Amino acid sequence: MIQLIVGLGNPGPEYEATRHNAGFWWAEAAARKLGITLNQERSYFAQVGRTNVAGHPVWVMLPQTFMNRSGQAVGALARFFKIPSENILVVHDELDLEPGQVKLKKGGGHAGHNGLRDIHAQLGTPDYWRLRLGIGHPGVKSEVVNWVLKKPSLDHRIAIEQAIDHSLRALPDLLAGDMVKATKDIHTAP
Repeated sequence: MIQLIVGLGNPGPEYEATRHNAGFWWAEAAARKLGITLNQERSYFAQVGRTNVAGHPVWVMLPQTFMNRSGQAVGALARFFKIPSENILVVHDELDLEPGQVKLKKGGGHAGHNGLRDIHAQLGTPDYWRLRLGIGHPGVKSEVVNWVLKKPSLDHRIAIEQAIDHSLRALPDLLAGDMVKATKDIHTAP
């Protein structure tokens, strides 16, 4: 079962609408769906909120450390509450998927994503769940940094929002630990 949902992004209004913040968008929508209010928690370097689902605590977190230090926040909360890595879901932007595509997987490499790289380092394992929200690729490796730190086109933003809405339907299954059903629901086109 998922106990900790982490949306990856960069803090501050200048990054709010950028592609790199797609994970924040998903986690904020999940928090609203669960009735969670996110508050700044200095000890976890994040905005954090908590609720109980079926008698189990569930946290939603938006690290406020900037993307490449996301693991600092995730590690601090996971260690304090003894949340095993397999009960963590990290939601992040994914260059290798087109806008509108979304995929769920457990484990694997970081594929150059600095947020995932730091989470791997802080948790000491890559064995956590990832929800990969497609943002597309600029086509040229040298343009990636520019791409992720810019706002998507209106068509791309709509496609990303639709993917978020579609994948949020699997939230009850994710929280219940029915990862097979959650994966099927997320991977089935709307």
